[in-house]
Parts: sequence; structure tokens; C-alpha cells
Amino acid sequence: GDEYMFMRLCRRLCAWCKADKNRSVMIVVVVSLFVAGIGILMADFVYANTEITDGLVRNPYGKGSREEELEVSSHAGKDRKEIKIQVSEQAYTQEELKSMFQRCIVRIEKEILGENRSLDHIEKDLNLMTSLSDTPVEITWELDRYDVINIYGELQESEIAEEGALVQLRAIIRYTKDPKMQTIYECKAMIFPPTLTSEDRQIFDIQNLVKKTDEKTQTKEKLMLPGYLNGEKISFYPKMEQRGTVLVCMSVIICILFIAMEKENQIKKNEERKEQMELDYPEIISKLTLFLDAGMTIKRAWRKTVSDYELQKTDWGIRYAYEEMKQTCIEMDSGITEAESYERFGKRCNLQQYIKLGAMLSQNLRKGAKGLSQILRMEAVQSFEERKARAKRKGEEAGTKLLAPMFLMLAVVLVIVIVPAFMSVQM
Repeated sequence: GDEYMFMRLCRRLCAWCKADKNRSVMIVVVVSLFVAGIGILMADFVYANTEITDGLVRNPYGKGSREEELEVSSHAGKDRKEIKIQVSEQAYTQEELKSMFQRCIVRIEKEILGENRSLDHIEKDLNLMTSLSDTPVEITWELDRYDVINIYGELQESEIAEEGALVQLRAIIRYTKDPKMQTIYECKAMIFPPTLTSEDRQIFDIQNLVKKTDEKTQTKEKLMLPGYLNGEKISFYPKMEQRGTVLVCMSVIICILFIAMEKENQIKKNEERKEQMELDYPEIISKLTLFLDAGMTIKRAWRKTVSDYELQKTDWGIRYAYEEMKQTCIEMDSGITEAESYERFGKRCNLQQYIKLGAMLSQNLRKGAKGLSQILRMEAVQSFEERKARAKRKGEEAGTKLLAPMFLMLAVVLVIVIVPAFMSVQM
């Protein structure tokens, strides 16, 4: 039963795609994006649940440090928390420490604060930079207290008293081209212990543990992440990317846009059909009136109108009103009564004029009312008048649409005239 339903669904989908090539393109694009998004989403999920056991690769010499966004779990993979880890670049040896980028005092005063607002109240790590981008200097920091803050600007939380600690910072700025040329920048910072929640404190302890491990193994190629914190096992995982989710969302959005575009095209097609049928109505009425005045019956006049359309179809193209009249002839040949065929014609056209025409012809056949030619002649005159009024409205709309280009041309003319005038005055 399930296989039969699936086959029926596939057949309907194929028939739906064959009806319009745009639908096939839409199906291919949406399915491709969706499958690709699901594949990437699964790959990212597997990657994000793979424990990091061989450490994080450092940047090579001179490439700078980087920040890794990971997820850490202290309960065997449960209750993961996001954590940012600073992975320093592979350190230089003492012989390699010869050149750094210079920093000016103004930039140091701005960047030393980090996330703090003022040196009078420091709760977060200071940014004790050792170089400045695009500046050939190196900076060495000297502190009068290393118990509350280390040389990297990291606060030692356990050593900071509640009332705060005053620290004197001294930066020696040396030019790399000539180390003898130097200047000194000094400042004082009032350091207070950071206010941390239990979760933040745990993250803070993990970060401190990672940093200590980083300092001990900085000359090695990889930073081996710690496995235990205070006797409790901790695990690190890569942070899951959102690439697959983005593609899945894009496929859904594109599908919605394709459906909206198809509906919009169908609305435009219906409007074009309605407009074309309204334009053809006066001509159809005139032909029927002419054939009826020539002595033909309603059925014969109807068929004559359809046959004339078939002869000129290559020049006219498809005309929806005549196609519906052709369908009416087929219905009459299939056994449907003539009166009912005319009424069905009006319903298919779904326009007031054609509904009125079908009802008028059906009533004439059923009740035998006289004066049909006169009624059709009056209807033809009225329809031609409506066609003239419609053409007049179209002309007015076209004139309104031309206003925007006219204003643009006016602006261009003004620029051509005014700009040279101003230029001549300035000269």
C-alpha cells in the first residue's frame, strides 16, 4: 500500500512538472538545496560531537594568536557550554624575539582598557598588547604587582582583595629599527575582583586552566586541552556550524518564492485572458448578428464563426473566446443539448458579457423568443462603445506611466543647463 501511494505521488509530481518547465527547475533547485543542506547539517552535527583529543593546532610564527569558539562539557557530554579559548601563536625563541610592531601612546591609552570603561575601576582583563598592527615597535610591560595581574593583562581573581588593588603599569616602547630609541608610558589601574555567576566562574576556571596549559606548552606545535578540572572530567567539542541550516532555510524560502511566482504568473495569465476576451466580444457579437441576418440558424452561425477562426488562427494566434466557442461545438457534437452548451460556454468564460450571451441564446432556443438579431445588434453597438471607453482608459494609463521618464528627462536637461552656468560663474 505504501509503495502504491508513493508511485501515485511520483506520477502526479511528474505530470505537474511536465505542465510547466519552470516547475521542473523549481523542483530540481529546491531538492538539490535541501539535500545539500541536510548533508552538510549531518556532517556538522557529527563534527560538533567529536571530542577534541589531539589538541588545537597553533598558528605558525608571526601569524598571531586566534580565538577558538568551542563547547565544553563537564558531565560526560551533557550540559554543554560555549567557551572562547585564546590559542596563542607558536612562540618565538629568545633569539627570534628581535622585532615587534610599535605602538603610540594614544593608541595604548584607548586599547589598554579592553572591555573596561576606566582605569579607575578594572574588573576584566586588560589589553597589555606587545605590538601594534602596521607600526614597527615592540612593547614590554613592567608591573609593580604580579600577584593580581600577569604580564598578559589577565586578572588573578584569587589574589584580588574585595577593596581592590592599585597597580602601577609601565610600558617600554622600543622601535624595532633602533632599539635604543624608546619612550615610556606609565599609568595606574585600580583592579577589583570580577563579579561572576557560578556558571561564569566555572568557565573562568576552565579558561585559566587552559591558559596555564598554554603557557607551559607554548613552544609545542599543538595545545593539548586539559581533561580534568578539580577532579571532574571535562570534554571539549568543536562548535557546530550553521551552514546546513542556512541551506535548508534557503531551499524553503526559494520554494515559497517559486510558488508565489507561479501564482503571480497565473494571475497575470488570467488577467490577460480576461482582457483578450473582452476585446474579442464585440467582434463575436457582430459576426453572429451578421450570420443570423443572412438566414443562418444560431448553431450554424456559431459553427461558421468557429470555422473562420480556425482558418485565421495562424495569423491571430490563440484567442481564448474562440477556443471556448470551439469547445462548445465539441460539446454539442458529443450529445449535450445546444441550449445547455451555450450556458456552459458562459460559465467557462466567467465574464458577465459571455454569461449574458449564453443565457440569451439558450433562452431563445427554449422559449422561441423573436427579435434575437435585433437584440444582438444592440448588444454589438453597446459592446463597441465599451471597447472605445476601455481603449480611452488604456491611453490615459499609458500617459500616466510616461510621467516618470518625462521627469527624468527634465532633470537631465536641468543638469545640462545649470551645471555649465555655475561652472562659468565660478571661473
